[in-house]
Amino acid sequence: MRAVAYRIPQAISAETALIDVDLPVPSPEDRDLLVEIKAVSVNPVDTKVRAGVQPEPNQPKVLGWDAAGVVKAVGPKVTLFQVGDEVFYAGALDRPGTNAEFHLVDERIVGRKPKSLGFAEAAALPLTAITAWETLFDRLKVGEPVPGAANAVLIIGGAGGVGSIAIQLLRALTNLTVIATASRPETRDWVLKLGAHQVLDHGRPLATEIEQLALGAPAFVFSTTNTDKHIGEIVKLIAPQGRFALIDDLPVLDVMPFKRKAVSTHWEMMFARPMFKTPDMIEQHNLLNRVAELVDSGKIRTTLTETLGPINAAMLRKAHQMIETGRTRGKLVLEGF
Repeated sequence: MRAVAYRIPQAISAETALIDVDLPVPSPEDRDLLVEIKAVSVNPVDTKVRAGVQPEPNQPKVLGWDAAGVVKAVGPKVTLFQVGDEVFYAGALDRPGTNAEFHLVDERIVGRKPKSLGFAEAAALPLTAITAWETLFDRLKVGEPVPGAANAVLIIGGAGGVGSIAIQLLRALTNLTVIATASRPETRDWVLKLGAHQVLDHGRPLATEIEQLALGAPAFVFSTTNTDKHIGEIVKLIAPQGRFALIDDLPVLDVMPFKRKAVSTHWEMMFARPMFKTPDMIEQHNLLNRVAELVDSGKIRTTLTETLGPINAAMLRKAHQMIETGRTRGKLVLEGF
């Protein structure tokens, strides 16, 4: 089967940073699905792994997590799907990736593709939807009010992939006031179209920006990017006993300043459930099916903003370059081989 991989970590400017390879088609075991990949989305995790993780000796490493496709074969213990089902999912960090014609994935982290979406539109959703859902409902528990706090959530980096779906989930499933940050006219327009009630400029002091809204101190803060640059402002603006979550990679996070306000801190890692085979691993299957229902009922929409050509090394190098600028809006997808 055709696939895209790398052999040594390199800057994306290198011609061999990603290469086309030919690999055997894998066979499903246990609860695995063999999925014929129709479309994949590219995420910051793809670029981070490519640049920093050394593959096993003489083993090309295939990247890619977000995917949409068709089930071609099932393992002997599969109960949730059958051959021919259209699916979407975000894969597992410790297994070969989706940048290949065929891919193995545990059925417990797979959802049924939204019927109203094409494969490219569906591939834009899983990783960010799981991340946003787990952060909002499993970590921050936004359904449980914080006494005395404004019934509001601040999303730092609202125009990115995770922020784009988090805004929609909050509007569809809660009555919270959604405040998002964006620093450019096009990203400001994007988050407003997705449903944000208010938009702040994260290039300015966020505590002052929040104070000027006259809503009170928000109960929840969800930081999707550049947390190290905003942590001091977050400490100032969040309500006492508020809840703070983040997803970006920081070498050090000093949470001591939160102690005075008794703020709880939550670090979301959507790969944790499949990586550790947690007893509630199937919750990713359940939430993806719920996301599909929300899409098909018109309550949320895909965050796809750009589709590139076929899934090959040249197109994926271009996609990685775009992601590494840090200025993409929504999600970037590649479709077909």
